[in-house]
Amino acid sequence: MYRSKRVALVIPARNEARALPGVFRTVPFEVDRILIVDNGSSDDTARVAEEHGAEVVSEPIAGYGRACLAGLAALAAEPPDIVAFGDADGSDDLSRLFELLDPLVDEEVELALAMRIPIEAGALNFQQRFGNWLTTRLIRLFWNHDYRDLGPMRAITWEGLEKLEMSDQSFGWTVEMQVRALQMGLRAKEFPVSYLRRKAGRSKVSGTLAGSFRAGVKILWVIGREVLREKRLFPKVIRTGQTI
Repeated sequence: MYRSKRVALVIPARNEARALPGVFRTVPFEVDRILIVDNGSSDDTARVAEEHGAEVVSEPIAGYGRACLAGLAALAAEPPDIVAFGDADGSDDLSRLFELLDPLVDEEVELALAMRIPIEAGALNFQQRFGNWLTTRLIRLFWNHDYRDLGPMRAITWEGLEKLEMSDQSFGWTVEMQVRALQMGLRAKEFPVSYLRRKAGRSKVSGTLAGSFRAGVKILWVIGREVLREKRLFPKVIRTGQTI
């Protein structure tokens, strides 16, 4: 238990058996529970996770958001105070997760986001950089908040997470969380964290042009859906240059 706060780490994984041992070596002591959500792997992802002491949750239908939701469902019976998320490919520097947890424990913010700073060539490709730029500009246009990144490494209070009513089952998970945090008035802040190349294999999303295109379309669709959702749920909100 980290300063009287229970911390759980949810890591969606699909065919990441080769990368997982390195990922486990970087998980900081502040984390009480590690949940690996096996998202339809055909390799030894589940076995490797169990050998390293993680709880394995099975979600056989592929989808990043679907895997995250499965992890949260497994936590619901005994929810932690804080939930963190990270990737299973070794690109997130989980050893610095404490930099996101400290502001949550100190109650300075309710959502802490890792802003990826590439320190290795190829850590972020052109598709990822352009997608980040476009999406964050749209968020600034509609919600007047300057996010810089949509990276997977993040931490949020359980109480704050419940307010968001997360639902996206695929590529739109991260942007849905960041937009809904603004809609619900959560205090969100980004913290620069080193970002590495994935340690094995190829990304299921950004590793191909087709995957990047599908992810981009889904993210834009989520932005449009959230604009309409906000008009329906908060019809009398008047923007004054502050986040709501």
